[in-house]
Amino acid sequence: MVGRPALDGVRVVDLGWGIAGGYATKLLADAGADVVKVELPDGDPLRSYSASFAPIDDHGPLFGFLNTTKRSVALDYRTPEGRGRLLDLYATAELVVERSEPGELEAMGLGWEVLAGRRPDATMVSVSNFGRGGPWSQRPANEFTLMAIAGSTATRGQPGRTPFNAGGRIGEWMGGLSAAVAATAALRRARRTGQGDHVDLSLLETITPTCTNVQTLWGSFTGDYDTKALLEVPSVEPTRDGYVGFCVFTGQQWQDFTVLVGHPEWADDPQLATMGGRIAAGDSIAGAIREWTSSRTTEEVVHEAILLRIPVAPIGNGANLPEFDQFAQRGVYVPNPGGGFVQPRVPYRNNTHPSVAFRPAPRLGQHTDEVVGEMVRGGSPAAATPPAGSDPSASAHALPLDGVRVVDMTAFWAGPYGTLVLASLGADVIHIESVQRPDGMRFGSARTPADDQWWEFGPTFQHANVGKRSVTLDLTRPEGMALLRRLIEVSDALVENFSPRVIDQFGLDWDTVSKLNPRLVMVRMPAFGLDGPWRDRVGFAQTMEQVSGMCWLSGYPDTAPQLARGPSDPLAGLHAAYAVICGLHARERTGKGSFVEATMVETALNAAAEQVVEHSATGHLMERDANHHPYACPQGVYACSDGQHIALSVETDQHWQGLLAAAPELGLDQVPDSEALADRYAARHRFDELIEPWCGGLPAAEVVERLNSCGVPAAELEISRGGDRNPQVNARGFYEAVEHPLAGTHRFPAFPVRFGHQPDRWFARPAPTLGEHNAEVLGGLLGVDEEEMARLEAAQIIGTRPAFAPASPAV
Repeated sequence: MVGRPALDGVRVVDLGWGIAGGYATKLLADAGADVVKVELPDGDPLRSYSASFAPIDDHGPLFGFLNTTKRSVALDYRTPEGRGRLLDLYATAELVVERSEPGELEAMGLGWEVLAGRRPDATMVSVSNFGRGGPWSQRPANEFTLMAIAGSTATRGQPGRTPFNAGGRIGEWMGGLSAAVAATAALRRARRTGQGDHVDLSLLETITPTCTNVQTLWGSFTGDYDTKALLEVPSVEPTRDGYVGFCVFTGQQWQDFTVLVGHPEWADDPQLATMGGRIAAGDSIAGAIREWTSSRTTEEVVHEAILLRIPVAPIGNGANLPEFDQFAQRGVYVPNPGGGFVQPRVPYRNNTHPSVAFRPAPRLGQHTDEVVGEMVRGGSPAAATPPAGSDPSASAHALPLDGVRVVDMTAFWAGPYGTLVLASLGADVIHIESVQRPDGMRFGSARTPADDQWWEFGPTFQHANVGKRSVTLDLTRPEGMALLRRLIEVSDALVENFSPRVIDQFGLDWDTVSKLNPRLVMVRMPAFGLDGPWRDRVGFAQTMEQVSGMCWLSGYPDTAPQLARGPSDPLAGLHAAYAVICGLHARERTGKGSFVEATMVETALNAAAEQVVEHSATGHLMERDANHHPYACPQGVYACSDGQHIALSVETDQHWQGLLAAAPELGLDQVPDSEALADRYAARHRFDELIEPWCGGLPAAEVVERLNSCGVPAAELEISRGGDRNPQVNARGFYEAVEHPLAGTHRFPAFPVRFGHQPDRWFARPAPTLGEHNAEVLGGLLGVDEEEMARLEAAQIIGTRPAFAPASPAV
């Protein structure tokens, strides 16, 4: 039976703008919330934006995608009358999502304290560049400069050429998604306790681990901080009719790849067994790979690679993505309800609580009279008297998912990142591995196989699993599967990211699982979906970047597309975490669980949606152009006299005036035909010719200070492993020291929000060693006695060392 959407009946007042604000509240609206977008008379700045600079009526295509299903109220809340109206609207809302810099709303008497006075159970989610508090909280910034500060920009580039930011403002999408996760988690706690909260989200903290592959931990574990931007081998390679993308992650995949390209002798070279070794080998193998791919069409390369189960993908862009057979057959792209273009559907599907049907994005102020009339009549379902709290045992000072138990059957980074988010929010997450097949991310280690327990020193594994418990179960044997089923019976959620055929072979389809536990929320995270012609293809984050269009927008205009480096895994994990929390909300109302398919590639397609909506609306194909992007100009990365690089981004008219004031000697106002962004963008290369020597004659710190003092976003580029050195994140306590029994003490990035009510520490325990909690979970929770535990371990159904490892350290 199909029920109501998960967030049906939730009123959200949306004071957000741009991508981060828009995507946060889009996710809430898609899940059934009544999102009332409150705009100043000039409207959301995104209304007037199009990457093609095509003429715009009420709004451009990206705004039209991000704001479907919302209602718009035009309200000048800078005036006393408008402020009063907004306060009346506050009283009807359980959630307020706002995208201002610290102090702006408070100065107008519209901050968190005022909301709490009007509605004690309401939660405000505040999204800002640096978060509230800390020495940089008022510093000018945007996504481009935040990526530079986080160390992300420094991961991309070619030797001798300028580093470049990933295209598509990925950090903004990540921030909006994180805000939606935090909002729904806080909403759950508020409904249980009757007490709302203020959620403070920092975009810098969102970006730092997710868009750098947690490089700060790699530096801490290895002591090696001198990283350079390098090209993976193989990666995006030319074909006879375009490009194709590879992701060769495991040793088996490399061996199969050598057969694919006709060089099986490479498999015998130990240097080439690692990515670092292949990069060091340079053109001695890269040239041969390009020679093989260039002699074949993209379709031919993909077909041959799939036969060997090598992760491979055609390179997607705004023109070809809707035509890929997987997306066409699964109906991934749907008409925008306002007409004129297609857009990706919601990237997860709940079988019992479906997303709402898209409605057109509202015209500015379209629903002002309607919403005001509702307030007068008191007719909003959210305007009822706030509840006292549904659970007397719940604490407003516990983390939002306190009391939730999650069975985590995920591996590598995407799935574990999603369950890391759940663990960070307070859930008891039990990570399932086996001694026969530990989580593959353990093998990305800072130690070598010559070291004992080398699999316990993986920085990415440690980060993705901090705060969890580990249980090993051989699920290919009846005893292991029986214990898993018992664990499912006493849990609230199950998350898995096996390939579809594996979980089917385990007999863990939804019908079976729901009979074991009718209250369970089950989320499956297939790479490409549970059906369709790509169903059984292998895919990692790099594959998603390649196929989704993220690669297409990243790189130099005269080279092949390059990887965005990392965001697809956290994007997939965060969407899965959001789906779990929405499922828990629906269960609170119905008492029943639900099944969710959260397809990894579709989460990437949503974050890269601008290319498709722009092309289908205007015919304009967005292209990579190093650091030039149509939302800001001048914009670039420039070398300074001290050898450092700075990132500069002029996104608004105020930024433009600030740049003119900061560097009047350059005469930049004489370059474009007008101050309009379109004219500035047309002159982007001339701007570079003037700004490059100016920066080159000054030290980086002086350039940044001059620009920042005039309100212009600018920042020095941080190395990829240096993001934890930033004084702002350290002042806010974003990194937390965690002591591991084998790996020692390292500083771990937390979830990028601060709740007004939360414990002093995020992480109650370090990442688990393999099978560390077998006795605690199987014995303590399931009641397996010591004799049976010993028998299970002797039979290697459970254990604490991989089956391939000796029982004790080699002498």
